Amino acid sequence: AYVMYTSGSTGMPKGVLVPHRGITRLVLNNGYADFNPHDRVAFASNPAFDASTMDVWGALLNGGQVQVIDHATLLDPLAFGAALEKVTVLFVTTALFNQYVQLIPQALAGLRILLCGGERADPAAFRNLLALAPELRLVHCYGPTETTTYATTYEVHALTADADSVPVGRPISNTQVYVLDAQLQLLPVGATGEICIGGDGVAQGYLNRPELTAEKFVQNPFNPGAWLYRTGDL
Repeated sequence: AYVMYTSGSTGMPKGVLVPHRGITRLVLNNGYADFNPHDRVAFASNPAFDASTMDVWGALLNGGQVQVIDHATLLDPLAFGAALEKVTVLFVTTALFNQYVQLIPQALAGLRILLCGGERADPAAFRNLLALAPELRLVHCYGPTETTTYATTYEVHALTADADSVPVGRPISNTQVYVLDAQLQLLPVGATGEICIGGDGVAQGYLNRPELTAEKFVQNPFNPGAWLYRTGDL
């Protein structure tokens, strides 16, 4: 479907070969966001950032509208808040989410679905927004580019006052997530291991990087003929 360049933690750009099936699994019957023909989805992400896949196709493959928000508007709280009056679904990075919960909470409260992800989340920001807008569907997302944008999501309804993190949740539809040891064996609940992701979102490897592809994309021992992506995340 497309090649998305990402540097990940290495700082060395690599082209991820994302298949069409990864996009459809992201936005159709996905288990985390019920896009519909009445939705107006904000295209606020940089096109070179994989969240833009959801911004565009979440709307278009469900008969909705794409509301394009330029970068200057995104970084201007008042202008961005005004633009959100025409939006029902929005994804923003965690950093922007934390900032805009403080600056334009009423604008965020008017959304139907608000998704965020990309780095460690601040529980206080989630608590503050939910206190203002308890009916808002607030979704925390996790996933590398190599598994087509999101692999897991967690719809936040409440967080305890002493919570120091926000869960990454469960796999979205047609996605499997495992916690494995170095030999790709399942670990027991509570053990620390590498997050490995399977399913329709797994990319076809890296463009012209066969050695790295062989290192990161491996046969799925739990589903013969399928592949796993080794995230390196613990």
